[in-house]
Amino acid sequence: MLIYKQYDQAALDRQYNNRLQVPEWSTHLQRWADTSREAEKKYSPVKNIAYGEGSLETLDIFPSSQPDSKVLIFIHGGYWHKLDKSDFQFVGEGFHSYNITIVNINYPLAPSASMDQIVNSCRMALQWVVKNIRDHNGDPTQLYLCGYSAGGHLVTMMMTNDFTFADWVPLTQNVRAVCSLSGLFNLEPIRLSEINEVLHLDGEIVLFNSPIYLKPVLNCPLLLVFGGNESDEFKTQSSDLFEKWKGQTPVELIAMEEINHYSIIEEAARAGTPLHEKIKSLMGV
Repeated sequence: MLIYKQYDQAALDRQYNNRLQVPEWSTHLQRWADTSREAEKKYSPVKNIAYGEGSLETLDIFPSSQPDSKVLIFIHGGYWHKLDKSDFQFVGEGFHSYNITIVNINYPLAPSASMDQIVNSCRMALQWVVKNIRDHNGDPTQLYLCGYSAGGHLVTMMMTNDFTFADWVPLTQNVRAVCSLSGLFNLEPIRLSEINEVLHLDGEIVLFNSPIYLKPVLNCPLLLVFGGNESDEFKTQSSDLFEKWKGQTPVELIAMEEINHYSIIEEAARAGTPLHEKIKSLMGV
């Protein structure tokens, strides 16, 4: 029985199971861990700064050596229920040499946290950055967001209506550009897949947390990137958001040939690659 587009349950689950798509996935994760530990030893980031009251509402900072530097804020992936900012410290190392302050965000994970809570925590983190990043040589008016996989979803959610609290700073003058790597923008197929056994999405949550059903309120450049070796559904996630948001905000869609769901973040972090250079250009460095 078809449950979404041309997919039955097993086929839809395969589309969103990246470990099945990339049999060598564990090699990538081990490389992330090894290079992240090397980055911590080399740069000694300021770790586990609380931006909220939750145990995972923390962030790490690689401060620039120069005051008023541009700020790269990275949000990790893991299908909203796995992984940690510590797994992605290598991203900070990749951009630290450009006199950029890098902020690596954690957020509460499902099933303990709902999608609404996860998104709201990321909004809280951005508010913390705006109010405090000068203490770490960052310029709060030059924020650049980058997210990977589930983090790609979260950075685009930061571009939508933030239901600002009274003491929150509107981010229209702070966020200069956004980059999503292998992001997820329509949560409906996620709701219908086996992943929802952990996430507990329902129809209302999908509507309120799917960028494809929302409008961007931040009119800044958005770079949507996916790997040529990713599943058809992951490719469609990015291309569909491109079609929906073009004309509403400056958006560019890029397919990286011979890149899979795991190697894409490595390509982004590694100096000299086309993707790394594209992100540098987006940031004007």
